[in-house]
Amino acid sequence: MPDDQQQPPRPRDKGDGNGGPPRPPQRMSRGLFSWIILAGLGLMFLFMLNQSMHKATKIPISAFWTHIRNGEIEKVVIRENVIAGEFTKPPANAPNDSKQFECEYLGVAAKIEDVRKEIEQASPRRVEISSETGGNLLTIILFQALPWLLMFAVIWFLLFRQLRQTGGGAGMLGNFGRSRHRLLTKERTNITFTDVAGVDEAKDEVLEIVEFLKNPKRFQRLGGRIPRGVLLVGEPGCGKTLLAKAIAGEAEVPFFSISGSDFVEMFVGVGASRVRDLFRQAKENAPCIVFLDEIDAVGRRRGMGYNGGGHDEREQTLNAILVEMDGFETNDQVIVIAATNRADVLDPALVRPGRFDRQVFVPLPDVKGRFEILRVHAQKVKMQPPVDPKLHRIARGTPLFSGADLAAIINEAALLATLVGKDAVELEDLEEARDKVRWGRAKRSRVIDDKDRALTAYHEAGHAVVQSLLKHADPVHKVSIIPRGPYGGATFSLPEKDRMTYNRSYAEATLRVLCAGRIAEELLGQDMNSGASGDIRQATAMARTMITEWGMSDRLGFVYYGDESLSRRQQMDFGLTKEFSDKTSETIDEEVKRLIDGAYAETRRMIEESREKLEAVGQALLKYETLSGEEVRQILAGGTLDKPTVADLIAAEQGRRPSTPPVARPVQKPAEDQGAGPLPSPA
Repeated sequence: MPDDQQQPPRPRDKGDGNGGPPRPPQRMSRGLFSWIILAGLGLMFLFMLNQSMHKATKIPISAFWTHIRNGEIEKVVIRENVIAGEFTKPPANAPNDSKQFECEYLGVAAKIEDVRKEIEQASPRRVEISSETGGNLLTIILFQALPWLLMFAVIWFLLFRQLRQTGGGAGMLGNFGRSRHRLLTKERTNITFTDVAGVDEAKDEVLEIVEFLKNPKRFQRLGGRIPRGVLLVGEPGCGKTLLAKAIAGEAEVPFFSISGSDFVEMFVGVGASRVRDLFRQAKENAPCIVFLDEIDAVGRRRGMGYNGGGHDEREQTLNAILVEMDGFETNDQVIVIAATNRADVLDPALVRPGRFDRQVFVPLPDVKGRFEILRVHAQKVKMQPPVDPKLHRIARGTPLFSGADLAAIINEAALLATLVGKDAVELEDLEEARDKVRWGRAKRSRVIDDKDRALTAYHEAGHAVVQSLLKHADPVHKVSIIPRGPYGGATFSLPEKDRMTYNRSYAEATLRVLCAGRIAEELLGQDMNSGASGDIRQATAMARTMITEWGMSDRLGFVYYGDESLSRRQQMDFGLTKEFSDKTSETIDEEVKRLIDGAYAETRRMIEESREKLEAVGQALLKYETLSGEEVRQILAGGTLDKPTVADLIAAEQGRRPSTPPVARPVQKPAEDQGAGPLPSPA
């Protein structure tokens, strides 16, 4: 194979003297040019300041001779028609206390010597006398017109000369229209496809693009053409940008990376100019990849409801992108990769085949993907063996976590282990890091009274007991009354599987679990507080989703009443219409209340039948503050716990035992709208 096919092609604007294209003429560095301009302006400012500070006093010729006779002048310069000099001390009317003076007289060059002799004879003291003949006009030009000439020269150089050289597209002012992309190579990214885990299907689709750039004839053998563009769609943190960086590490071609917000400036037409400049450079460096991150910043649907009119700057930028992507030839070998988490707002002309030929969905990882992602990031930290069982347990307990969340768990676990002086990261560090990433840091120093603490314990005990008794609910993983983030307590569940869909039995079980906390407060604590506000919101959202989106209401039937079509209509005509009648809205509200009331009544019956078990779990929480899922199930089976309390551990470390029954540390009363409840509902 020839050498020119083994090596990646060199950019066309960079010749090397070995047969490549000639280099363009080098221009003055922008930094050097800026320093020259600043130096010139500084000199002009100093000169004008010096002129204003040393302004000479105008005096008549008669006053000049009077000062001469009084010996008040020490220096004289005689020119044609002008006598200048310096006083021995500034006069009372001198501007800026200047000693300089000027006076006019009628004379010619032949009489300058006569004036010199008269001054020497009239002055009682020695005066330094000099004369200047000719050059008066030159002095005026240099010292008075030079600042203005310099100013006009700077303006001419900035505006006319630069714009003329670059055709208005570059230069100091034309740089607004230059693309602000970053050119990446494999050596600069150090990221390959081995660093991308959990999104195997998306990685395979992108790998085809890299293979096409490396060996296009393999795909063109049967008449296929190179894809124009690839749109990466997925939730935030799923790895879209990481996948693009891996492409830069795998493909031995130039990789132009730019964000959608970099196209838009305060000047009209700058975004479109940058788009043209970006694609011009991409075609010159083909084959290459252009990566547009967060393309929804400029690619939103055109129309009044989105951008505000046909002359919007973002709309002009989008039009430029559409034109440039449509102008690719089959042999250009320029692939555009874009990433967004708002594919629903993109303009249809942007996502049609021929521009973005394929859309690659980058989903939230499943349990297998989460394990692979955790293993990739765990290689960067020191973990206590065996590693895989720990990562499997964390992967099971992190449903709906993104790749960024999982990376944060490994990092937080390493920090927690370091702070307590461990030699390696253990399972308890990983679990604490998971809880910290999702629900916030545990707040062990808060203090509240016993009544509020008891209400919190009964609230969480209600969640844990009902969740353990229900067949279709997720198993309880841990329950705690230690505040964490905005919650006064929390009941953590450990899903047995990833749910892509939600059964009606699971949704109804979730409603009962959400109602259990408030009912337990009321029955055992004989009171209630605002900590259940989060449960109320989740239950309402779950019930409304079941009715309006999932069709789980016999009264409303198999009809969609969600907000998707309504929001789309609002974007088009500012919400002037509604997709269903007011009577249907009342029916939806009635059905929501019917579902929640039914779940509330059924949960109350379960708790009354299991009141002794609920009391036992609540007392255990007051004593130990945190219970594992196995300990909850042990209590429900009639067993007892035999483990030290927090106070016992503290006393053991201090070498003493408490003389009175240990009282667990109280925690602060949860503020209003800080719900204490289980995992966020799938609604």
